[in-house]
Amino acid sequence: MKKILALVLAFVMVLGMVACGGSKEPQISVFWYDESDVYLSSVRTALNAELDKLGIKYDNQFAANDQAKQLDQIKTAIAGGSNLLIVNVVTSGSPDVAKEILAAAGKIPVIFFNRAIGTDGSDVEVLAGADTACFIGTDAPEAGHMQGKMIGDYLVANYDAVDLNGDGTISYAMMKGDEANIEAIYRTQYGVEDANAVLTAAGKPALAYFDAANPDCYQVDLGGAWSAAAAKDYMDTNFVSYNEDAGNMIELVICNNDGMAEGVIASLQEKGYNTGDGHVVPVFGVDATDNAKALIADGAMTGTIKQDDKGMAAAVANTAKAILEGSTPADALASLKDDRFSIDADINTKMYVAFAPYTGE
Repeated sequence: MKKILALVLAFVMVLGMVACGGSKEPQISVFWYDESDVYLSSVRTALNAELDKLGIKYDNQFAANDQAKQLDQIKTAIAGGSNLLIVNVVTSGSPDVAKEILAAAGKIPVIFFNRAIGTDGSDVEVLAGADTACFIGTDAPEAGHMQGKMIGDYLVANYDAVDLNGDGTISYAMMKGDEANIEAIYRTQYGVEDANAVLTAAGKPALAYFDAANPDCYQVDLGGAWSAAAAKDYMDTNFVSYNEDAGNMIELVICNNDGMAEGVIASLQEKGYNTGDGHVVPVFGVDATDNAKALIADGAMTGTIKQDDKGMAAAVANTAKAILEGSTPADALASLKDDRFSIDADINTKMYVAFAPYTGE
């Protein structure tokens, strides 16, 4: 009986050691600001595949665009034994949120990705104070600059066809994904400013926002979800007062992402535009999602800026693997030898995934 008890006790002790981390396998927790974001859905599919290929255990958690909920999820994951956190923050551009997450993580490594953790250098300050953290994302202003130039070049080449009412000025609408998101802010600003720079250099007038009574010169998804539904609702409402019969038709639509572009195109097509028969209102987005590529191939959408979902996923997954194997975040990023990636000039724990224009393959 004593021998049996001894064996039972030994077995229990082994189980306890495993449960307490004596031979625990790495466990990654991945936190997403929301589940419905079209571009991030494609990143998630690619990231899951990369982590599976690397044999890393992980779980995905969704915050439903609620920063407090995400912080609770992070604390719960830490208490449950996660030993690396991959975080797509809800509140973009907030160094305070990033610092709160890092304080909760302690010595547990954190890979922030996609959504900015600061603005005007505050993200560099956050990363400089945390030797267990890094950021993998995009250069936030770049997409807006690229989109603006794409729009300007297109309009210079097709000005008379786009100028539907022939008044010599292009009337535009702007769909903004989120009021406070730094990527949305830059895309809204530079998408117009850089297009105007190209137009004026070619001797054309600057773009005119369709609703002179709106000083913001954009319509924003009030839920911060960058959604097709919000963009479609806005366009449906715009059509009531702004249309060809009234002589004030919106002649160009600029969108912060491809999801909103899809909503705009759905509204246009219901009114007979962008269907392949008759007039096309140029619509531009960002992300180069599969749906956007199909719309461009069909002639319903004019262009987008490719945000590399597979590149983002590969960078995050391989950085996670290197950190789990003992690399520092800085060394892990430096080990990614790929033309798609570049290290920030000010700090070696911040990596950019390149954008690229897309108008069809």
